[in-house]
Amino acid sequence: MEIIQKQSGAAFKLNKGQLLKVIDPQGEQVSDMVLFNTEDKREKISSGKTMDFEESILITKANYIWSNRSNKMMEILEDTNGRNDFLLAPCSPETFKIMYKNEQYHPSCFENLYTSLEKFDIEPDDIPTAFNIFMNVQFDKFGKISVKPPKTKAGDYILFEARMDLIVGLTACSAEDSNGGSFKPIHYEIID
Repeated sequence: MEIIQKQSGAAFKLNKGQLLKVIDPQGEQVSDMVLFNTEDKREKISSGKTMDFEESILITKANYIWSNRSNKMMEILEDTNGRNDFLLAPCSPETFKIMYKNEQYHPSCFENLYTSLEKFDIEPDDIPTAFNIFMNVQFDKFGKISVKPPKTKAGDYILFEARMDLIVGLTACSAEDSNGGSFKPIHYEIID
């Protein structure tokens, strides 16, 4: 079991056929995930293709995560929470300046993703919209978005199977609104 400390990130390789289990050990904590094809990092996770091909904005068990080249990157085998987001970008320094009116330094998923992925020669401009695991984004009949606390309880998890060799970036999200006002770790496990 690997631990991503609160407001930080990790990056690692996941081979085709391996399973990735992402766990919320304490409850109400989001994890942002990005994926890249190990053989060609220009192929990466795509929110648009995933929502197109899965015909849903709510991605959960039995759905696939698709790449910008229309290839399956992952399959979701299990999801004990069932609520994830693929609409919103990873929080960034600009998120806290523009949305939170915070001019001070604040850890962000965007920074945690690109600094973790540096060892794979992935740069800030390469970071796509993340699959926001456990994030509870709601929208009204007019399309107005609101971010609510995650519905996860301690021990909830999501289980993926890699459909190609992948580079994975994963965070313990740093945005107050996404996590019910507090920050906690995320656990993950790679299963052969």
